[in-house]
Amino acid sequence: MSKMKLKTEQRDVLISALKIRFERNKNRHKGIEWTKLQGKLEDNNDKLWSLNEMERTGGEPDVVGYDKKMGEYIFYDCSAESPKGRRNLCYDPDALASRKEFKPKDSALNMAAAMGIEILTEEQYRELQTLGKFDTKTSSWVKTPSNIRKLGGAIFCDRRFDTVFIYHNGAESYYAARGFRGSLKV
Repeated sequence: MSKMKLKTEQRDVLISALKIRFERNKNRHKGIEWTKLQGKLEDNNDKLWSLNEMERTGGEPDVVGYDKKMGEYIFYDCSAESPKGRRNLCYDPDALASRKEFKPKDSALNMAAAMGIEILTEEQYRELQTLGKFDTKTSSWVKTPSNIRKLGGAIFCDRRFDTVFIYHNGAESYYAARGFRGSLKV
């Protein structure tokens, strides 16, 4: 996939926004040093472009971990609610193609691929919820197991009553309050 490159000014604005978020939310990334992370970001133009797409669509990406084995920082969308620029989407391309009327603009999996990110799994979603209270008014599609998807379904999660819930819906459904959250390794 050919990705756009950020202009120097865009890179600087993005890195500044990420640094501010990093410093405001230290509980999300204990033991991670900003200077090392910044160096890694500056060396990865493609990943910066993807992070900018996460930011542009309202995801408020932040570091949530570090994979020592792979030497990669892990970013998740950490916006309080499902990212505004990624709502009103059905689950995947097959679901989008199956709609005869009132098609949404895209699917969650299509959009994630175009952004160069992965949709969160249920496990990652639950991990995110240990770092704060997310999706208290919205919901987010999560990676659906193939056995559920083969039967026409897809799963999504939210947080209500101070509890994380997992639900199901037809993969072709879409709602104004349902989007998706992504992850990216840098």
